Amino acid sequence: MRYKFAALYIGLIVLVNWGFEVVPLVEMPDGEKWPPMSLVVGFIFVARDYAQREIGHRVIIAMLIAAALSYIMASPFVAVASLSAFLISEFADWAVYSFTGKPFSQRVLISSAVGTPLDSVVFLAVIGHLSVSGVLAMTASKMLGALLVWWLVRRREATEPANAA
Repeated sequence: MRYKFAALYIGLIVLVNWGFEVVPLVEMPDGEKWPPMSLVVGFIFVARDYAQREIGHRVIIAMLIAAALSYIMASPFVAVASLSAFLISEFADWAVYSFTGKPFSQRVLISSAVGTPLDSVVFLAVIGHLSVSGVLAMTASKMLGALLVWWLVRRREATEPANAA
């Protein structure tokens, strides 16, 4: 499949937005609610990095396609919150990924570390549930997925230096 990572990126965004509606929130000790689907969002940031390697800066078009599909398939409220968060966080992620010149594994980690807190702040602000504990919980959840992929990519780069770019 020619655009497998772009398709994965689009599919993950739609899945997460749909999941935010159907997967019950988990109450945290401070009374805030944590969405378990935020665990998947970390993979979205990494999928975007792979999609950008595949289709270049047209990855922005893939993000907009995912937002349109989310608007239709999930709640328009969640889709708007998601698009708002992705527009800000994904552009930060894209800039770090595009302009740092670091090896791929480092770009995955740095761009996720920049993008995931922005995504959490904007998403929670748009849906009206912005809190420090909510941002910390969502950011940590998202970074788990990014850290897993970073570790795997880093291991592959160590054994196959030609694939690091």
